[in-house]
Amino acid sequence: MLVTKQPVLRRFWYALMPITHLDDGPKPFTLLGEDLVVWKQSDGTPAALRDRCCHRTARLSEGWVNEAGHITCGYHGWQYDCSGACVKIPQLTSEKIPPGAKVPSFRCVEKYGYVWVALEEPLAGIPDFPEDGQPGYRRIFQFYQEWQTSPVRVMENSFDNSHFSFVHKANFGLLEQPRPAPYEFRETDYGFEAITTVPIRNPESSHRVTGTTEPVTDRHLVNRYYLPFCRRFGCSYPASGVDHIIYNCATPIDDGRIMLVQWLYRNDSEESCSTQALIDWDAAITAEDRDILEATDPDACIDTRRKVEFHMPSDQPGLIIRRQLMALLTAHGEAEVFRT
Repeated sequence: MLVTKQPVLRRFWYALMPITHLDDGPKPFTLLGEDLVVWKQSDGTPAALRDRCCHRTARLSEGWVNEAGHITCGYHGWQYDCSGACVKIPQLTSEKIPPGAKVPSFRCVEKYGYVWVALEEPLAGIPDFPEDGQPGYRRIFQFYQEWQTSPVRVMENSFDNSHFSFVHKANFGLLEQPRPAPYEFRETDYGFEAITTVPIRNPESSHRVTGTTEPVTDRHLVNRYYLPFCRRFGCSYPASGVDHIIYNCATPIDDGRIMLVQWLYRNDSEESCSTQALIDWDAAITAEDRDILEATDPDACIDTRRKVEFHMPSDQPGLIIRRQLMALLTAHGEAEVFRT
């Protein structure tokens, strides 16, 4: 699916980057092919405009934020507020600023420590992640990486337990147990919830991650898919009672690239397992996913009949994702069966 050709996808919230990335000035970001500039205003809230000055089309991301919290073009010093209105032209003295001196603005908020943007009126709010701020849970920022793949591919892979034994054989995969346990599905107003229990290898390097020294242990998974491109990896280790809950967004940059934004919630302490150990552990696993996904066709055409004769029972989550995306596109008159 060519995400830039589906206007309805502009009507969802996407996580762009940790808000701390804006501490040293404005940053560029391309979302669904739209070039944005994002910055932090004087009150600490983020703002987003099209990354072009309306004067000579210079990139506003090459400028800076002034004391008033307005973004200043680095070419001629024109200043813009969060609505996109030009509020100062230094070369003018008594003349009024032309009323058409304006840059398109976009909805932009901070949540869960990240900058979120919706290009048009959202069809749904930012997903509710109930672990955030709950007593006993700590939030750990993990990844903010550009991948050469499509968001559909990432979502399919996120629910594909049959790849564990092969892609992750160097970490937790059990090569001798390639058949995954079945999911129990419940479709929701935001996507679906999928529940299963998966046995995994537990090498010494992961003992502090899993909270147990058993050579093989179980993961109880309560995974959730949020339309269009967010997911919850709700992992609990029954042997230790440790929760390892990952949220990530496959934020579409353009038709062949995504920004993977990922963070983690744990119900343990720094002394039990350090932040760096958790980042390193998931980084190695995520790198394996990235390598295999970047070796696939990024097209991921939204056609539930595509190569259906090759699908295995474990492909059911991917088929549901495609069906729900197809329903979304159809509901808004933008159904795509083949690449367009």
